[in-house]
Amino acid sequence: MLGGAVLYSGEISRHELSIEQHTLRLARLPDAFRGMRIVQISDFHYADYTEGWFLGDVVRHVNRLKPDLVVMTGDFISYGPYPYSYPRRHMPECAAILSGVECPLRYASLGNHDMTIGSDYVTGPLREHGIPVLVNQAVALERDDERLWLAGLGSACAQDANPAAAIPAAATTGTEPVIVLAHEPDILPEVARYNADLMLSGHTHGGQVRLPFLPPLALPPYGHHYVEGLFRHGPTQLYVNRGIGAVGVPFRLNCPPEITVITLA
Repeated sequence: MLGGAVLYSGEISRHELSIEQHTLRLARLPDAFRGMRIVQISDFHYADYTEGWFLGDVVRHVNRLKPDLVVMTGDFISYGPYPYSYPRRHMPECAAILSGVECPLRYASLGNHDMTIGSDYVTGPLREHGIPVLVNQAVALERDDERLWLAGLGSACAQDANPAAAIPAAATTGTEPVIVLAHEPDILPEVARYNADLMLSGHTHGGQVRLPFLPPLALPPYGHHYVEGLFRHGPTQLYVNRGIGAVGVPFRLNCPPEITVITLA
């Protein structure tokens, strides 16, 4: 029985993609952006346990969803168990596969693994393949002369998350909404201080291995309070995506990899 559970969690459950769909109402959202469909993917951990064919399958699923915006919320590679040279060597392959996402609007932020391996090794290939990376900065998305901000933070685990620098004054003290890409969800209270409308995170893998009737066996720093799904703190809604890949062990159990579809209302 144990051998069957190991085989299932390592070869079947780890590849059973779940598409989670949510409609979220943002109070400050301009009419021009109502109905906008955002797809979030996260925590790829490419080449350790996430195979190229599987990441390609994720991209094909994303394209079938025909989103208006795709966001990738960090941990493209892993800092273990192999030497740093291994993920650095494979990151260009990861970026090349992700460049197959056909949405014209696609942005990335960084995770703690990316920062540990070296942010330049991640941002360089992504940008070379046409995927902008937001690190403590924001871009304005415009429709019909109305504006929605998209801000990306650095990694809180690396002490590099700076919402004061990333979130524009037009959102903090004004009427324009902002969506924040923040890899680690437990910084939600800090982000809420800046009047963010929505924060999208990953990092926790939803616990990755979830035994029946028990809490998650292991959760990372800055990932203990908001493990998966929807939350709210003050003015800010948070969605925590379970991610695509695995770390530590090549298993997922009762915690399938996730593609999130968020429709703004």
